[in-house]
Amino acid sequence: MPVPPPAPTADAYARLAEAYPGLTITELQAHDPLPHGGTWTPAAALAHDPAALDAFLAWDDAQVLRDYGTRARADVVASFGLHRYAWPACLLITVPWFLHRRVPRLPVTHVSYDRTAGHMAVHPASFACLPGDPAAAHPAARVVPDEEALRAEVRGAIAEHAEPLLAAFGPRMRRRGRALWGMVTDEVVEGLWYVAHLLGEEKRARHELELLLPGATKPYAGAAAFRELSGPNGERLPTRDRASCCMFYTVRPEDTCATCPRTCDTDRLTKLMSAATA
Repeated sequence: MPVPPPAPTADAYARLAEAYPGLTITELQAHDPLPHGGTWTPAAALAHDPAALDAFLAWDDAQVLRDYGTRARADVVASFGLHRYAWPACLLITVPWFLHRRVPRLPVTHVSYDRTAGHMAVHPASFACLPGDPAAAHPAARVVPDEEALRAEVRGAIAEHAEPLLAAFGPRMRRRGRALWGMVTDEVVEGLWYVAHLLGEEKRARHELELLLPGATKPYAGAAAFRELSGPNGERLPTRDRASCCMFYTVRPEDTCATCPRTCDTDRLTKLMSAATA
């Protein structure tokens, strides 16, 4: 039996797992079923099975009560649940693009998630790449002419994966349209920004994300929106303006993130300096 060619995204996923052990990605062979049951939840079930979505969000509901001693509103629980799925799911697409200029297409029918183990299983489908890529000869390759075309592939692949999930989560979150796509914009930017920092390539990631999301790329809402603040000794501290709010302030009003639209620059600077010191 011939050995199948290596998945063109395998090296990128291996480097991701090395830098961020909180997420492991397994690429399945075509004949392998997506895992489901137990701690596994297929993405298609989140999108199309209300009972599966109920069970998924019950974890978030219990986690908030356990960790913070209060019960979050149902719309906040749904926002937490979407964030905790979408953040790693976007990395399935953005990391291979960032590291190797390869953009996999992974609709919800091709992904399953074990949130307790930080493990995703995927069925590789087609992928886009540039003409000079050695993987251009791969049978699943779709060659696009240039970097902007490849960025369009990134946006398209993420939108394809996110759209059915937003349709399922949105009513529970009491958000629609621009607010939901603003959340996806933030997951794309902040996920890759974080991983690139671990890889020692944060500056390049900011530049690439600014080109990927310049602010007029529907259905996404807003731009990468990076900027810098000046520290007390002239330090240049990168931050960004989120397009959405994760709603954590409804659980802990005094505890907001450094990129939250509710956080003023003075408080952002305090948080950034504290993080830099730590």
